[in-house]
Amino acid sequence: MDEQAFWQLIRGRRSIRRYQEREVPVTIVWRVLEAAHWAPSAHNRQPWRFAVIPRGPRRERLARDLAERWVADLVQDGVPPQEARARAERSYRRLTQAPVLILVALSMKDMDRYPDARRQAAEHTMAVQSVAMAGQNLLLAAHHYGLAACWLCAPLFAGDLILSLLQLPSDWEPQGFVTLGYPAEERQKGRAPLTDRVIFLDAEG
Repeated sequence: MDEQAFWQLIRGRRSIRRYQEREVPVTIVWRVLEAAHWAPSAHNRQPWRFAVIPRGPRRERLARDLAERWVADLVQDGVPPQEARARAERSYRRLTQAPVLILVALSMKDMDRYPDARRQAAEHTMAVQSVAMAGQNLLLAAHHYGLAACWLCAPLFAGDLILSLLQLPSDWEPQGFVTLGYPAEERQKGRAPLTDRVIFLDAEG
């Protein structure tokens, strides 16, 4: 990959939420998952787990139950019920209308175990970081294949519900959804100056 193609891949990726009805070939779904699988991970334990959820009654039921959970949380936070319902309905549509929906989860099954809480918490954080890197690989691969994608954090707030509805292994910890499809919108987004986010330290200390 030449310099121009590399930066086009990095800078061209966007979080897209509207998709064409066109189906995504399963061969391409496997390719983006393979890209995720080649991410770096703590101790090379590869703690990521993926569930591809097809369109149909199961996904609709999942999206509806997640929407109801979110409405309850929003109302508890003081959001007016009508506004809470409108937000949840948008989320329901995003989850049900995307051609491909992937649950990204982590498992601590193969990670190290420590007797103290401090190191065990750090080990869990390493697993989260590993899964996040796999997610970034997935998003970049999707962009490479001409797909649009969006990472959604809803599973963090309803992991118990997701595991139960999808009948997934109990060691899975849902981290996010990725919606995939061919784009039906364009989005432009810039970045703050890099110099606002970087400090170069001197060598002497």
